[in-house]
Amino acid sequence: MKVAIVGGGPSGLYLGLLLKRRQPDWQVDVIEQNPADATFGFGVVLADTGMLQLRDADEHSYNALCDAMHYNDRQIIVQREKPIEVKLNVKGGAIPRLALLKVLQGEAEAVGVRIHFGRRIDTTLDLATFGLDDADVVVGADGINSVVRRQYPDAFGTTHRSLSNHFAWYGTKRVFDAPALVFRKFNGGHFVAHYYAYSDEMSTFVAECDDATWERLDLGSMTDDDRQQLFEQIFEPELGGLPLISNKSNWRQFPVIRNARWTSGRHVLIGDALASAHFSIGSGTRIAMADAIALARALLACDGDAAAGLAAFEEDHKPQKNKLIDASEKSYMWYEDIAQWMDNSTPEEFVYQFMTRTGRIDDARLRSEFPELVQQLAGNVGAL
Repeated sequence: MKVAIVGGGPSGLYLGLLLKRRQPDWQVDVIEQNPADATFGFGVVLADTGMLQLRDADEHSYNALCDAMHYNDRQIIVQREKPIEVKLNVKGGAIPRLALLKVLQGEAEAVGVRIHFGRRIDTTLDLATFGLDDADVVVGADGINSVVRRQYPDAFGTTHRSLSNHFAWYGTKRVFDAPALVFRKFNGGHFVAHYYAYSDEMSTFVAECDDATWERLDLGSMTDDDRQQLFEQIFEPELGGLPLISNKSNWRQFPVIRNARWTSGRHVLIGDALASAHFSIGSGTRIAMADAIALARALLACDGDAAAGLAAFEEDHKPQKNKLIDASEKSYMWYEDIAQWMDNSTPEEFVYQFMTRTGRIDDARLRSEFPELVQQLAGNVGAL
């Protein structure tokens, strides 16, 4: 089988690795528009439950990723300046995005995947340049701005809308002891900082505010430097005077991408090209790599019938994928109403609403998996 993968991010590289590891005679090519050492963003969260999936799919790359991870076992949530600690029932962790890509690039190339760096395609017709015009499968692993999806929007049934909150990703040399979410009012606005260490030298810092704050404080008329300095001022207690670090840290509103159908002929979408997962659930990379695992499994089991493999991928993986995307949607809708939660909730009520916002954790699961947190909340939250 000949497989062309458009996009050399985590999901595209991982798919190529999984296919070529088990079918060395297949031709697997990855086309990536950026150079091999280019990365945008800072650290990537990989929770322990997601890591177990990676271990089962390919233990060799799993071990390499584990060696590069920065682990943690708790999270702090701050509302009305009161910190509440949440001890995680499974160990979480983060990895520098560049380290993640380097591991996957190395593993993929070692098994014979051909990666074409610095090569952009504008349509799938450009695959002929690489001798891939007759590929049996063309995978759109090229993210939110997918070329593959954009070429066949009607066939995929693509819908697109944007959320109202505004956000930007930064880094900082402040290495935090534990991941945290800090919700803070400032000059009549509602602001959120989500940060976590991903190495011994760096942390990711996601800055966010609701649209009412953006308009009220006229943040749209500020320069990127002005907005960065504003967040440095608001979260100075956490940053300890250290600056935020920009790396294409553009302010934007989250695009919600959905596709009614996952395939169109020989074309298939995975990761954010298929369904964008909101950063508030911290699982976007894991969800994309799970897509790669499911697609690899389906293609490897199809006995050379690519169409049957693509159909099996959608049929088998869609229920689990939809559960995760549903959790993502419930999470971002909670954040869209962040001013309401911040204004009307005590710290304990706020943390309870946060923990149960996706519907995946109910009171019984909260008591079972987070007993120490429930003790902190008891007496302040009626449901418990």
